[in-house]
Amino acid sequence: MQFSVPRLSAIGLCVALAAPVSAQDADTVLATVDGVEITLGHLIVATENLPEQYQALPDEVLFSGILDQLIQQQALSKSLGDDLSNRTVLGLENEQRSFRANVVLQGASEAAVTEEALQALYAESVGDAPQEKEYNASHILVETEEEAQALITQLEEGADFATLAQEFSTGPSGPNGGELGWFGAGRMVPEFEAAVMALDVGAVSAPVQTQFGWHVVKLNDSRALEAPSFDEMREQLAQQLRDAAVGEALTSLTDSAEVVRSEAEIDVSLIRNGALLD
Repeated sequence: MQFSVPRLSAIGLCVALAAPVSAQDADTVLATVDGVEITLGHLIVATENLPEQYQALPDEVLFSGILDQLIQQQALSKSLGDDLSNRTVLGLENEQRSFRANVVLQGASEAAVTEEALQALYAESVGDAPQEKEYNASHILVETEEEAQALITQLEEGADFATLAQEFSTGPSGPNGGELGWFGAGRMVPEFEAAVMALDVGAVSAPVQTQFGWHVVKLNDSRALEAPSFDEMREQLAQQLRDAAVGEALTSLTDSAEVVRSEAEIDVSLIRNGALLD
């Protein structure tokens, strides 16, 4: 919503007296500009189409601001007259086409989001999705494979993993005994992640090479992640339904329309030639 247009003081404005609350409906006239009515319905539609950041404004601010804007727009529109340029006529046709198309898409989008559809999509999404896991691992990072193998030998002989990590690891987790905490798939480099996932809890890997050097990896624990609840996924599911409905409407209605494209060869650079409209 923009309020940058200067307020107009002498535009033939007649503001209607407030109707009794019980009689107010979408046809309630709030103002007339040179005989053209601006109704409560006009304000309702304008409010519904406001960007989200404006929706939080107090009702009295929205009412006053939108009514002022519609009055200004009508006064400016009237001043344009009926003798419209080709550019203006084409622009109006585009605006009407866009508005009508958006009405159709919005209707399809809203109709798609039902409780039954949300529940069905949730069951499909959660039921088919593989159960994800989290891993808790430690590692010792050294420069060579030989160093890593030597550490594994010490571990097999009973050495403490955390103590060796504190003494030999060159990674930032060394002072903490090599502990990396909990992490899920995609959080570590592929070679390291594959080594962790292949281990049983408590087991130590063979030397693992990554871009950072050579690792000795120990899997401390693993756990299954609980699937997100329906309420947690509700908005995500609703957006999926809306997107699918919009895509289906675009495809089906366009495919069912009789579309005839010109076979004439057009110089595509002409779309930038505004002089053709004059």
